[in-house]
Parts: sequence; structure tokens; C-alpha cells
Amino acid sequence: MSISADPAKNIQPRRKGPLELRRKQAAVEMSDQHLLDTKGPGQFVHTDPWRVLRIQSEFVEGFGALADIGKAVSVFGSARTKPGSVYYEMGVEVGRKLAEAGVAVITGGGPGSMEAANRGTVEGNGVSVGLGIELPFEQGLNQWVDLGINFRYFFARKTMFVKYAQGFIVLPGGLGTLDELFEAMVLVQTRKVTSFPIVLLGVDFWGPMIDWIKGTLVAEGMVSEKDLDLIQVVDSPAEAVERVLHGGPIPPLNGEQRPE
Repeated sequence: MSISADPAKNIQPRRKGPLELRRKQAAVEMSDQHLLDTKGPGQFVHTDPWRVLRIQSEFVEGFGALADIGKAVSVFGSARTKPGSVYYEMGVEVGRKLAEAGVAVITGGGPGSMEAANRGTVEGNGVSVGLGIELPFEQGLNQWVDLGINFRYFFARKTMFVKYAQGFIVLPGGLGTLDELFEAMVLVQTRKVTSFPIVLLGVDFWGPMIDWIKGTLVAEGMVSEKDLDLIQVVDSPAEAVERVLHGGPIPPLNGEQRPE
């Protein structure tokens, strides 16, 4: 009784650039053959290697555009904040005071609190930067952005928020704002970035979250109590700007004193 040979065993090992391919993995087209064989309109731009080049281009464009903006602070907040609301006016004042201090302002470039901070920056004759993201419901960069970059990839955009900022001011916001906040806290906690103040603006808004962190995460041992020192919570734009630029003791929350 004869046993048929495995066809994969008859395929010769191949090299494909830095890759070493054997058995079934070796049964692939040559790179130049794949490049020159058009399988459909634009098919090649949907491949992972091509995406790597697009990702690289986003980093190159971002680094090139932001390298000379000087000292900057990233300001976050909800895209749903309405013009004329308390939070919107806070954002305007934050942007204006940062500009008057000679500091560039970086936002996500969208509406709401982001627009407010960009607007205040322009009114303060500062450098107004918006880092947009490609989303199905996004409205594009707001009219107060002077230097705007649109990104396809969140992780490239997030790198720019941190790399070119000396700190964060975080206004009330939703999931996107929380995402940026907690990622910044993790970067500071793990010492990926150092001397990076994170200031939350709005005690009434952020207080319940801080209480939950203390009452649940700290109580359950999920985070250390000293991790709360990664953030400062204030109630006025002037104090937020002062603390993000010059630091200072972390203020108490709801009348409570933090442990030394």
C-alpha cells in the first residue's frame, strides 16, 4: 500500500526579502510578480504592507508639521459641548490664557470644547493646532484651526498629542476624552513620559469619577492611592493654565486633603 506524499514537502524553501518561507508558506507569488499583476482597480492599496507606508506617512507629516510649534499644551473635551455653554466658555478662556502665555494649543480639531479652545487661542493671538481623525460622523476641522492635520489612524494621532505637548488640560467630555485622559495617566504612571501634568477642569463633573477611583479601584487594590496624584482637579481656567504650566501642590477634592 503506497502512501501519497504531501505536496507541501516538494515545495522548495524560498526567501522573500528578510523572510524565510518553507513548506506551504513558500507557495506564494514573488514580490515583483505580485506588484506587476493587477488584480483589480486599486487592490494594492488595501494590503497590509501598503497600510504600513500610509501609517509611516502620517508620522512623517505629523512630525514635520509640529516640530517647530514650540511649547504646547493639548486640550481635550467633548465635541458635543454647545457654543455659549459654561464648558464652551471655559474652553475659550483656556485657549486664550495659554496663547497669552506664549503656549501653542493642540486639540482634536473638532467642534464643541475643541473648537472653543482653538477659538480662544486665535483670539489670544496664539498658535492654534487641530489634529483631526477620519470618522464617519466627523464634521472636519473647525474654523479656528490654523495648523490642521487629518489622520486615518488613532494611534498616530495620539502620539502627536503627547509628543509635542508639555501637559494636558481636560475639560468635561465623553468616551474620547476619557480615552485620552486614561492613556495619558498610564503613560505617566509607567514613566513613558515624565514631568507631564494632567489637569482636569470642573470639580463637579470630575469629582464622581475620582470618588469611584478611590472608592472602588483603590479600595479593591486595582490601583495605588498615589496614582491619584497623577491628576489635578481645578475649577477655573486660570488655575488650570497655571498648574499645567507651572505645577504646584495638588488641590484637595471636595474639601478633602490628599495624603502627603
